Amino acid sequence: MATVFNALARIQHLPLSDAVWSLASVGVPVFPCVPGEKRPLTRRGFHDATADLDQVSAWWDRWPSANLAIPTGPASGIEVVDIDIGSTGSGFPAFQRARREGLVPGWAALVRTPSGGLHVYFSARTSREQPSWQASKAHIDFRGTGGYVLAPPSQVRQPDGHLRPYELQSTGLVESSPVDASRLRNFLDPRPSLPRRNQMTPRRGLDVQRLGQWVAALSEGERNRGLFWAVCRLAENNTAVSDTLAVLGPAAAHAGLGAREITTTIRSAYRAADPAPREPAGNELAPRRSPPQQALGRVIS
Repeated sequence: MATVFNALARIQHLPLSDAVWSLASVGVPVFPCVPGEKRPLTRRGFHDATADLDQVSAWWDRWPSANLAIPTGPASGIEVVDIDIGSTGSGFPAFQRARREGLVPGWAALVRTPSGGLHVYFSARTSREQPSWQASKAHIDFRGTGGYVLAPPSQVRQPDGHLRPYELQSTGLVESSPVDASRLRNFLDPRPSLPRRNQMTPRRGLDVQRLGQWVAALSEGERNRGLFWAVCRLAENNTAVSDTLAVLGPAAAHAGLGAREITTTIRSAYRAADPAPREPAGNELAPRRSPPQQALGRVIS
């Protein structure tokens, strides 16, 4: 693993083509991105990344000014905590809090980004994949499986029109410690946990608005199951389909589910909770282009 970080330390002041060759020659997969941008130039993006020197040479012969990108996760052996900074806020305060909690020890390299943020490099876990995620409120992203980063000496054009580079600031431990991405995310952006099975019993007098707020806060991987559970609770409490749709529909849309997924899940939940619903669905569950704004306001205000 140290080979990756040793290569990073060497490429800072190399011409772009030499930096690409330096990484690929020690087995680090790379791929080209649009000059001055972060968009991949190849059709499959980071899935096309390779350390094959013939392919790498062909890419940079074709696009000599292309930015240099590295896929994150097991593919390259690196994972990156991306501290953003911009007009909406800075991720540095949140990162410092995580650091005090011992959640980001053992970094291997620090790279200053063109916007003034920071890429904190860690060794990737070989035994367990950690998917990429965003904690937008904390202004911190994690680049693991399914992600990539631009590496020095790539440059990105800023809002003022100037090109600014990625710059290696320092290297840390030769044998860095992998970051626990799940713990870090839960610390930075706590998510409501799904109720335990022994809590999944019908209760009279459910607070529909609070249930809607809970659904609206569900993250990817929890949304369908969480919506299904919430709809079942309302169905078991004889809540009309129209009332359920009015609150949980916009809430689920806010969480990121599409209209078709929402209606399918609500239908399935009502069938599971009561084979003969008290109120026929009719056209109430027809997919909508967008959730009613009034209902959405009730859920997330």
